[in-house]
Amino acid sequence: MSKLAKPKKPDSREKQHSCEICGKSFSYRNTLIEHKHTHTGEKPYHCDICSKSFSCRSNLAHHKHTHTGEKPYDCGICGKSFSRRSTLTEHKRTHTGEEPFRCDICGKSFACRSNLAQHKRTHTGEKPYDCDICDRSFAKRSNLTKHEYTHASVKPYLCNTW
Repeated sequence: MSKLAKPKKPDSREKQHSCEICGKSFSYRNTLIEHKHTHTGEKPYHCDICSKSFSCRSNLAHHKHTHTGEKPYDCGICGKSFSRRSTLTEHKRTHTGEEPFRCDICGKSFACRSNLAQHKRTHTGEKPYDCDICDRSFAKRSNLTKHEYTHASVKPYLCNTW
């Protein structure tokens, strides 16, 4: 006699924890707490190798792959490897041309959500990445990183024309 499948219970973990700042909802209270770090700028999770800080524990865990070089997620199309499954998923869209994230202001589409979020700043003028040393702000984290070298004694870019 075969067992009958039990009726699926309603998910008791529906997104019941909401951020009072942006309205985003989460299934778990701890996830909401980590999400709030994106609003406060708090980065309580530190890499024990390089001391880089992160707002959520999972980003720290993924960051550690940069030190080990581990890239367990392989693209079945071109063979390229990635340290995050989500990055592999985004990469696969380069093969398919899929751009599921669409700007509601101008209609431009993107293969990954983070590129859409970055693009939207061109419409809003938002510059969330602040320099800790001077009063400059940037729309892209990478531009802040490059700018920070202007304050450092380290010069990572060499001129070969001399």
